[in-house]
Order: sequence, then structure tokens, then C-alpha cells
Amino acid sequence: MWWLPIISLLAGALIGALSGFSIPPAFARYTAIAILAGMDSVLGGVRSEMEGKFSTSIFLSGFFVNSLLAGLLVYMGDRLGVDLYLAALVAFGVRLFNNLAVIRRRLIAKE
Repeated sequence: MWWLPIISLLAGALIGALSGFSIPPAFARYTAIAILAGMDSVLGGVRSEMEGKFSTSIFLSGFFVNSLLAGLLVYMGDRLGVDLYLAALVAFGVRLFNNLAVIRRRLIAKE
């Protein structure tokens, strides 16, 4: 059932895109980082499930701690006038592509 989180993520993205809800520009950075943190957690969970190492407590704690740290970076950057959110953006981007590459390799190796 590793595919269930992927389908849920896609369904949530589709609902969000079709809802017409808009985020105020002041919160755009926070929203972008929150979305990346969620995607990173989902893909990390799928990867760990495929490797037989999934733990709900690690998944949930990682999601909340990563989201909190990323949000704090954005907030501190806003207060200091520095684009600290770019650090979280790069870190989550690297992790997303790494997890996706591992998932892709595992799926191809099964065929």
C-alpha cells in the first residue's frame, strides 16, 4: 500500500488547485515551505515503506520538526531581511529528488 500516500498527495493537490482558495502574498513563502515539507515527508515515508523501515512515530515527528524548523527559517529571514527560506527550499528540493530517485529505482527493479 505504498502508493496510497502518493494518491492522497495528488488528490490534495488537485483539490487545492480546483478550490479557488488563494494565499495572501505575505504568506506565500510559508506556504511554499509547508508544501515542500509535506511532500518531503510523504516521499520519505513511501521510500521507507518500500525499504521495510517505516515507522509512524519517525514519520510524524519528522514532518512536524522539519515543518517547524523550515517555518522558523522563513520567519527569521523575514525579520532579518535575508532570504533564509532558500536554505530550506534547497534542502527539501535535494531530499525530494533523492527520495524520488530511490522510489523510481525500486519500482523499475521490481518489473
